Amino acid sequence: MRIDDVKKVCVIGGGLMGRQIALNSAVFGYEVRLCDASDEVLGKVRVWLDEYLAGRIAKGKMTKEQTEEYKGRMRIAPSLEEAIKDVQLVIEAVVEIRDVKFDLFRKLNKLVPANTILTTNSSTMVSSMFKDLVDNPSRLANLHYFNPALVMKLIEIVQGDHTSDETAELLMEFAKRTGKIPIRLTKECEGFVVNRALGALKAECLKIVEEGICTPQEVDTGLELGLNHPMGVFRLNDLTGIDLYFHLLEQMYKDRGIKPAGYDLYKGMVERGELGQKTGKGFYSYKKS
Repeated sequence: MRIDDVKKVCVIGGGLMGRQIALNSAVFGYEVRLCDASDEVLGKVRVWLDEYLAGRIAKGKMTKEQTEEYKGRMRIAPSLEEAIKDVQLVIEAVVEIRDVKFDLFRKLNKLVPANTILTTNSSTMVSSMFKDLVDNPSRLANLHYFNPALVMKLIEIVQGDHTSDETAELLMEFAKRTGKIPIRLTKECEGFVVNRALGALKAECLKIVEEGICTPQEVDTGLELGLNHPMGVFRLNDLTGIDLYFHLLEQMYKDRGIKPAGYDLYKGMVERGELGQKTGKGFYSYKKS
């Protein structure tokens, strides 16, 4: 398949990442179908889409005509079967739970032709985990966006041993055509580039907090003012979701049998419903709109 053959894109998962990936693709001319297993989530996507586009008009970033055009290209589909009909590229952006993703890729393998490009937005699971679930795994890769996907320019494209050069090159061009700057990893590795580097930093920051040296907020201040990071690691966790990071820690615990740094801290926050910006409280407090 050539990049010019890609006209329709399916995004699976209507969370904060999925909805932004979908709209970003629509803004750059692709016909997009977005689906989610939850009707409640799809309802929230509709509200978000209207509010976000209205805000862009109010700020003079888009015209009313442009927003109508984008909405016309981004369709919310009521089912997976309808969402993937006649698409050339699928972007999976569901919850970071292995069994959920495994079930989804099994379904996709039955529903789409063998040349449809299948990608996962996961930053914690490499696409080779799903290669035995699909026919023609050469069309399978990681297409990793960063949050917020409408703003952040970087995309990591991870080419496993099973991924063909043609697939990786197509995804590089797709990223460029949707306003992004891609980097291509020719080997799979834990955390890819950014999160691998961030993980090392995060581990040290967690040790600093657990040793009682200073608070998470003071660590962030040090990173933001001392290293000129746009936001510290704990503030970033509030943005991406405390529960998302705890899922990662849980999986690490299961895989290695050793409790990772920060496990008890994040477990307690999840149990209290302190999930970050989306709940109004995490390491920081936020006014809910």
